[in-house]
Amino acid sequence: MDFLKVNKILNDFGKYVVQQSKSNLTKDKKGNGALYNSIKYKLDTEKDIFLLDFLMENYGDFVDQGVKGKDPSKVSPNAKIKGQQAPNSQFKFGSGSMRGTFNKFALKMSVFAKSKNIRFRQGSTGKFAKGNYKSMGYVIARNIYNRGLKPTMFFTKPFEQAFKRLTPELTNAYLLDIEQAIILGTKK
Repeated sequence: MDFLKVNKILNDFGKYVVQQSKSNLTKDKKGNGALYNSIKYKLDTEKDIFLLDFLMENYGDFVDQGVKGKDPSKVSPNAKIKGQQAPNSQFKFGSGSMRGTFNKFALKMSVFAKSKNIRFRQGSTGKFAKGNYKSMGYVIARNIYNRGLKPTMFFTKPFEQAFKRLTPELTNAYLLDIEQAIILGTKK
């Protein structure tokens, strides 16, 4: 039996969640990279079973749900952002299977600092101070590692919003597909 209407509803659901997730990333100015380009959905139909998967880079969960910091008390007193950024997150720096070295993280932050031209400044004059992008990357990485990453909910919010509408739409589509099959069956 073909469930054409159910298939259409699930495809529309997947497209909406992907489009809104990408839109949310763009609003957060994080939409230039691999995460933005990796967000997709895949709908598989096997013998009247529908499997809908959402795919994205591995670190997408961290951006969406946030990450607890290792030790917020170690954040510099001069930092603009203080305290734990994701106290309710299931993820925490320094734990889990996504282990990487701090040096790799600091190196990535130095590339980020260079791309955004973030440099040290002298307190009184505002002139650029000594220190290269590698040093700045280390400072940024240490701050993020200790305070955590704030959740963006770029994927969770559109998914939950669309899911509320999905149940009645899916029920109606399923009933219409069954009705269509009965009509076709009686005509034969």
